[in-house]
Amino acid sequence: MATHTPKPIDTSTVVLNNAQWRLIEQLAAHAHDVWAKKRMEDGWQHGPARNDQIKAHPSLVPYDELPDCEKDYDRVMVDQVIKAAVGHGIDALHAPADATGAGRSAVGHWLARLKAGFSNRNTTQN
Repeated sequence: MATHTPKPIDTSTVVLNNAQWRLIEQLAAHAHDVWAKKRMEDGWQHGPARNDQIKAHPSLVPYDELPDCEKDYDRVMVDQVIKAAVGHGIDALHAPADATGAGRSAVGHWLARLKAGFSNRNTTQN
């Protein structure tokens, strides 16, 4: 098995504004809901402790009911994506229209810009 060396984007100098912090909390709740929905579709249910054999997980509750230590997992993941986007010059609240003027979804715009950033980073850092 090949050794994986993670190379996350350095976001240590990115400063977020209050609106972006609110967005992080909203997207963290969304990420939890996406995870929970997939788990439930796969037959998982809420249980007092994680048990892979019976597909039980204590975090299969609404985001607001999670302890902060569990919410922090989702917050950190979203925080780093938002900071990576901002660090690449992407307004994390308003994505500009694409070249045709038709407008692109914010997610589509972020992905295109991040893909370009990752391509540049991977060719210059390898």
